[in-house]
Amino acid sequence: MEKCLIFVDSEYAKNAIELLEVARQIFDLAPYETYALCIHDITESANGAFDHIIYVSDESVKCHDAKAIAIIMEELHVIHNFGAILIPATQIGRMLAPRLAIRLHVGLVADVTAIEHIDGALQMVRPAFSGKIMACISNLGKKPIMMSVRQNVFLYNEDLNKATSHETFYPKSDLTTNIKWIKTVEKPKSKDIRDSEVLVSGGGGVKKGFHRLTELAEALGGEVSASRHIVDSGIASRSIQVGQSGKTVSPKLYIALGIYGSLQHVEGLKNVKHIISVNINKDAPICSLSDIVVEGDAIEFIEKLVDKIKSEADESK
Repeated sequence: MEKCLIFVDSEYAKNAIELLEVARQIFDLAPYETYALCIHDITESANGAFDHIIYVSDESVKCHDAKAIAIIMEELHVIHNFGAILIPATQIGRMLAPRLAIRLHVGLVADVTAIEHIDGALQMVRPAFSGKIMACISNLGKKPIMMSVRQNVFLYNEDLNKATSHETFYPKSDLTTNIKWIKTVEKPKSKDIRDSEVLVSGGGGVKKGFHRLTELAEALGGEVSASRHIVDSGIASRSIQVGQSGKTVSPKLYIALGIYGSLQHVEGLKNVKHIISVNINKDAPICSLSDIVVEGDAIEFIEKLVDKIKSEADESK
């Protein structure tokens, strides 16, 4: 039976569950078991999701020392001979994955967004050239298959009520670290567009009136996001950019205002339930993916929709 090791980043536990779908697609119909590596604490969402949870508590890993975690994962691979090792492309994951790949002398595919099986060969899809193309990379080397996986791309809908076994792992290697924990500062809470169920997103068509999107987003209880064109123009922060070079989002409703819908942008939309496009060009690529297409001026659309929402809210009082 194949074995798959998944690194659980405690700050982004949801992404570890997403990686279960990656494991399912990698092994296809072959039987396999999943192992979750938890550092410091066992994330509640991991219970029942994985077959095995491996817990490590060591002074070196408390500082999120990627070097120490890579050594731990190397020791685990020597014991279990994993067929695949999956790491979320979070801040710590992007530091950890290349270190581990070097230690194991295997290839690494970063920021994977899709898995395919072509002529019996596993292929990993990732954006290349700033998201302008999608590269399909074949796995021809020895195991383990190693990759970091972009957040919020895969959706796992299988059983989350497994009889999970627990194990505390004690590394044999010297994990002495030069990193010292000086103090903890609470990070100010900020809204992430990846967590929003409603996104009002603007592109080049609303460049001059991008500030108007906030009014509609507030009326719908959602957040504002933007295309790369708006971000590169300096109008919006990269933290709200949707696309391959931005963030991958999965809202229930995505309102695309003046967005053309290039491959780079569309690849940032995964598992979106409903898309409404407003564009003067009804043949824009984003329109072919939309449930509703409104042909016309996006700013005028915002004004009329906000007025309608306010009017209905007043009538209901």
